[in-house]
Amino acid sequence: MCSKCGKSLGGKSVPLHIQRWHSGGKSYVCSECAESLSGSSLLISHRVQSGERLYKCRCCAKSFPSMSALSYHQRSHTGERQYECSHCGKCFTSSSVLHYHQRLHIGERPYNCNECGKSFKFKSTFIKHQRIHTGERPYACSECGKSFISRTDLRYHQRIHTGERPYQCTECGKSFVRRNILKVHKKVHSGERPYKCNECGKSLKCKSSLIKHQRIHTGERPYTCSECGKSFITSSVLHSHQRVHTGERPYECSDCGKTFTTSSVLRDHQRLHTGERPYECSECGKTFTTSSALHYHHRVHTGERPYKCTECGKTFVRRNSLSVHLKVHSGEKPYKCNECGKSLKCKSTFIQHQRIHTGERPYECSECGKSFSATSVLRSHQRIHTGERPYECSECGKSFTSSSALRSHQRVHTGERPYECHECGKFFLHRNSLNVHIKVHSGERPYTCNECGKSLNYKSTFIQHQRIHTGEKPYLCSECGKSFSHSCALRYHRQSHLGISPYDCNECGKSFTSSSVLRDHQRLHTGERPYECSQCGKSFTARSVLRSHQRVHSRERPYECSECGKSFVRRNSLNVHIRVHSGEKPYKCSECGKSWKCKSTFIKHQRIHIGEKSFACSECGKSFMSQGALSHHHRVHSSNRP
Repeated sequence: MCSKCGKSLGGKSVPLHIQRWHSGGKSYVCSECAESLSGSSLLISHRVQSGERLYKCRCCAKSFPSMSALSYHQRSHTGERQYECSHCGKCFTSSSVLHYHQRLHIGERPYNCNECGKSFKFKSTFIKHQRIHTGERPYACSECGKSFISRTDLRYHQRIHTGERPYQCTECGKSFVRRNILKVHKKVHSGERPYKCNECGKSLKCKSSLIKHQRIHTGERPYTCSECGKSFITSSVLHSHQRVHTGERPYECSDCGKTFTTSSVLRDHQRLHTGERPYECSECGKTFTTSSALHYHHRVHTGERPYKCTECGKTFVRRNSLSVHLKVHSGEKPYKCNECGKSLKCKSTFIQHQRIHTGERPYECSECGKSFSATSVLRSHQRIHTGERPYECSECGKSFTSSSALRSHQRVHTGERPYECHECGKFFLHRNSLNVHIKVHSGERPYTCNECGKSLNYKSTFIQHQRIHTGEKPYLCSECGKSFSHSCALRYHRQSHLGISPYDCNECGKSFTSSSVLRDHQRLHTGERPYECSQCGKSFTARSVLRSHQRVHSRERPYECSECGKSFVRRNSLNVHIRVHSGEKPYKCSECGKSWKCKSTFIKHQRIHIGEKSFACSECGKSFMSQGALSHHHRVHSSNRP
């Protein structure tokens, strides 16, 4: 037995072993020139350079310094494995490989790391591991200068430059840089996932993936940055992180010049330019630009949320979502904007926020040229053009362009209103609705129109208001060509073509295209008029009607006819007026053939034929064809009261 490393050896082999592995001696001697070298691979290189004739393999033309080395190599072609393990029956090409394998059964790990106490079966693995602690990366690539902890890692890396991918899958023809990557890939075809997590039961194709996965449960992050002390699950993530400190971004996009810390992030970024989304979900067919995005998406189907908050028990699909959530409890907002002083919890939100000040909108729609500050907003916008609405409500079947819009909609069914105003206690479905509401208390209206001087409390309302002046109606109906100033108006309009009115009134059975219109309608039955004019005290069933009414006091008439200059309080009044000039009467009665310019007049007319009187007086029960007629009738009762 070797006194240095504890390895079991025959008596005569011990001195040679110590000389070769522990003394730093050079035991490989060239028979031609007597030069001593410390390794067999170096001896081969030396003899090739000296022009010595070697032993060449007839199968692949590879050369070897001895017949025994050639014989050992040829077993890779013949498949001969004459050394059998007495424990499990597995066979190997050499006695040394068998010897290493047997350590799996007996648990022998003779190489111990003094830094972290971790032990290893093989010396080569031990030496590689030590370089994690020392930071030593002695093998540098002559092409790009990148350095590695082992010669094999360098060899695999060099294949990126040469394009060599020698390991090919016989099932699909896909080729790989490393044999072990091919082995893992083959499990895609076989469905084999032999590595199972004892904590959560998840099965994985690859042992290294299992080891990484187990760190989710144990919280182990063995790779620590010497600059800031931050720790990581894998050495590759640490290596990428270290570039944050050095400022190194060696991977540049040839399309836009943007640089990145890793080649994989560059590849993912380039798919924004090419539109390539190679990762497809087998459950729903949705495609993604990265395998990690697909991996997270799968959890939507499986319901898996492996990251749990120890404070409140809330679970998350992604670790970074948990990290952001934890800041809710700690109150930490580490990202501060130098322009306005606003602090944010999340780096991605911070970057998007900065674009408010810079005006940068780097993500452009190829259909209409409109640009956006975030890729997610661009993706949702593109669905306006494609008509794709992949997120469907299981309650009513209504579909949405984004998962966040679906989540908000589902609160209509559950009644959940999670956002509370601390000033008045009012609850809201959406955070942005709360933000707008808060400005009612603060009086803040930060967005001022340069055309008319009107101030608004929300950016989206400001953008919509500007379209009054510009006449811009960017949302076009593909069915009839009608255009709209905002997307939700187009969405509701489309339902008129499809005949969809999913919101039914429990009182009269009338159906509506949107929940907000239903709510306004229901106030006709309840008599509720929650929107009161501060000038005259008159109240209204809908906010939009109050806004139109307030123009009576302000004398504002923002909608002007380009033909005659007449102006109107409401856009739809202008639209009806324009038909005076065009002669258009689009609403035709199928009973008598009479045509009308205005839809409301047309509806009233139809009631003559069907005898419908929908508006009943609560005092005497008398019914009327229109709300206006009912309101006029109410005066009869009020004038008779003492």
